[in-house]
Amino acid sequence: MSTSLDNAVPPSPELDDSARLDGASKLRIYSVLAIIVLFTEISPMQYVMVAAALRQIAPSFPSEGANINWAIIVFGVIGAAVSPLIGKLSDIYGKKKLFLVCGVLFLIGTVICAVTSNWGLFLLGRGLEATAIATTVVSYGLIRDLMPRKLVPVGLGIASTGLGISALIGPLVGGYITDHYSWRGMFWFLFVFTLIMIPLLILVVPESRLRTPQRLDVLGVVLLGAGATLTLIYLDKGQDWGWLRPATLAWLIGGLVLLALFPIVEMRARQPIMDMKLLFTPRVSVVLFIALLGSLMIGVQSYGPSYMIQSPPSSEVVAQAKAATYEQVKTQALAQAQKQAEAQAQASLPPGVTLPPGAVKVPEAAVLEQLPPDMVQVKLDPGYSYGNGFSLMKFATHVTLPQSLISMLFGFLGGLWVRRVGGRRPLVVALAVFVVTGFGYAALGHGWVTMALLGAVMGTGFAMYYATMPNLIVEAVPAEQQGISAGMLGVMQAMGAGIGISVATAFLNANPVKAVVSVTGAPTVTQNVPLLFSDRGYELSFYFVVATSAIALIGALIMKSGRTPATGGTAF
Repeated sequence: MSTSLDNAVPPSPELDDSARLDGASKLRIYSVLAIIVLFTEISPMQYVMVAAALRQIAPSFPSEGANINWAIIVFGVIGAAVSPLIGKLSDIYGKKKLFLVCGVLFLIGTVICAVTSNWGLFLLGRGLEATAIATTVVSYGLIRDLMPRKLVPVGLGIASTGLGISALIGPLVGGYITDHYSWRGMFWFLFVFTLIMIPLLILVVPESRLRTPQRLDVLGVVLLGAGATLTLIYLDKGQDWGWLRPATLAWLIGGLVLLALFPIVEMRARQPIMDMKLLFTPRVSVVLFIALLGSLMIGVQSYGPSYMIQSPPSSEVVAQAKAATYEQVKTQALAQAQKQAEAQAQASLPPGVTLPPGAVKVPEAAVLEQLPPDMVQVKLDPGYSYGNGFSLMKFATHVTLPQSLISMLFGFLGGLWVRRVGGRRPLVVALAVFVVTGFGYAALGHGWVTMALLGAVMGTGFAMYYATMPNLIVEAVPAEQQGISAGMLGVMQAMGAGIGISVATAFLNANPVKAVVSVTGAPTVTQNVPLLFSDRGYELSFYFVVATSAIALIGALIMKSGRTPATGGTAF
């Protein structure tokens, strides 16, 4: 068997542009683009809803603690595993077909999440929903194959940030449903939205006629997906299991070995899921490297501010702890006084006479008068300075909505900028924004106004980043490698977000808020406050993603690709 790279992939098919909408009316063109983009908004819309509602979901699974983050992490883990598979299948069998498959799997997962109270089943549902990540991957290929060339860069920019459904309706509807009904209502809303979009996709969007005739390389898919999964599990559970314990390190070593084997095996495969020679060219590999590092910021920023602003203020936590402890002390004092009174009354009776139940009643006021008003003292050590107690709806309208609107606008503008000058300069701006806002989240105050302003600035970087990355991939690869190439981009972005949240989880678990409770005459008790973490945990998380964003920024500054205007896919 030949092992040369020349024989590693099947001959390139002749490019079939017959489905391109060059002669179609503007209404037809924009209707197709709108349906594609709306369908891809399923993934970010659920992400916005679920990430913001973690505090409301957590009480339904009280034994999970900080591991409630797996509701988000599993989405990235499974998304990382299936994106290359679905991307490659879209190259082989058709992009519209795989769009529909993702929609059906999302429907099934959404129903499971809406009805179950079992944590394992909930994660299974989230895993099925994770296939929606691949709709964005597939949409890049559909837009490249169907849109007129001059509209491809702008279409990709719009597809990356959406038409406003996830930006506007997501936080508002999610907040309203969660505040007035239940977090489960979010999943029923997502179910109905997807159920409406599937027939529209069938009726309005044509299928791309470009195909890559080859067999699926199952081994390559397994190596890539399993390697990513094992690595992410180590990052999330390392704190609980012990980072350096042999059994824990086995997860990391196993994941890294599988990821290292992936390119080795693929170089020898007759029909690899992606041409390794193409993968390792700087115009692709550098972009994927930047996508991995840049997406860490996306993961942490989507989770951290939401959780912090919706947390109760520390004064409220102290007051609640005092009240609960005082109630315990009062109950114990009343029980003890009642027991003593009954014992005294029983002693005064003749031998053989039993005191009737309820014969003695100790006045509650008399007992409480003997309890010093300041006998219970509670302090948080370490404490925290964040926490506004926002409802999900209030968080959506005050924080999420401004960032989302800015992202929607700059996604469109980013596509125009990429078409004019190429992807490199918008990417440099995006990553510079990541660095500045990440530092702001870590170093400035943690009140909601500060974080809302930082979020608005972050919205510009978020939009430029997502408008630029798919355009760089489209310019770097041939059309027959579009699906798998976009799948690899999806892998890097999903892994980056997952790694960011996993590392943040580790920092938070290592820095819990502790309540020190002192009661007169009793030993001091120190215990962790559930679901609250010190400022240091969040600050370390943001400093970490500042560092990764800075490395990505250096990569963008020195990259050679993306320095000429985007062509819509003809550059290769």
